[in-house]
Amino acid sequence: MKKTSIIRGLGTNRIKEESGSYSSSDKADSTLNAQRPTPNAQLQKRPPFDLEDRLLGFSARIIRLVDALPNTRAANYLAGQLLRSGTSPYGNHGEVEAAESRKDFVHKLKICLKELKETRRWLRLVNNSKMLPEKKMTPILGETEELIRIFFTSIRTAEKNSK
Repeated sequence: MKKTSIIRGLGTNRIKEESGSYSSSDKADSTLNAQRPTPNAQLQKRPPFDLEDRLLGFSARIIRLVDALPNTRAANYLAGQLLRSGTSPYGNHGEVEAAESRKDFVHKLKICLKELKETRRWLRLVNNSKMLPEKKMTPILGETEELIRIFFTSIRTAEKNSK
């Protein structure tokens, strides 16, 4: 028969527990907590960060967004601009990886940053013109901001390391 504990309140938010001991004989598993594996440490390993994959996903999202725009004269113009600037960072990142010098590397990173900033402007225009629902625009605008920060930091680090 299992022991049950009785918990009683003592007034000022204190609790007294009346039960038998908590010896290892009461438990089926007597392994100490320090020896038990934790799922957070073993199972939640993050995959390595891959900027190329992130830019590929960003470009695919831009393509889907462009295809979702209405078929109007203004939307077609914005779609063309957005398609060019929004998919350009993925291709230019390949150029970054093949840079011939540190100066060339920084220059090509700056091209990616320039294209991302242009993309942000076109996305803001699409958002403000209400061509698509705001809830569809918010995630891609957020991703654009994150990519801009990543490239800005990379440029700053590369310039600092070249001196």
